[in-house]
Amino acid sequence: MIPGMDPKAMKQAMKKLGMKQEEIEATEVIIKCGDKEIVIKDPQVMKINMMGQDSIQITGTITERDAEVFNEEDIKTVMEQTGCDEKTAKELLQEQGDIAAAILAFDTKEQ
Repeated sequence: MIPGMDPKAMKQAMKKLGMKQEEIEATEVIIKCGDKEIVIKDPQVMKINMMGQDSIQITGTITERDAEVFNEEDIKTVMEQTGCDEKTAKELLQEQGDIAAAILAFDTKEQ
C-alpha cells in the first residue's frame, strides 16, 4: 500500500480502476533461476488483477542460494549403488560434486 493513505480510500480507488487484490498466505517463496534460487522468507504475497491480467507482488526478506545441481535421478543412483539413505546421498553429492566420486567416497567411508 501507499504510505500515509487511508486503506479504505485505497480500496475504493482500486475498485474504481477495476483492480482486485487478494492476499495469499505463504511461509516462503522460492524463485528458481538457472544457477541460483532467490528465497523470500516471511513473505507478504498479494495477487492483483487489473483488467483481466494477474500479477503477484511479494515483499519479505530476500536471500540467494546456489541451485541444486543434482536431480532426483542422480540421488537415486547414489542410493542404489551404495545402499545409503537419501540424506546421505545428497550430502555425498554435494561434498564430492560428482556421482562416481560420491559412490567411491561412500565405499571408503564404510571401510
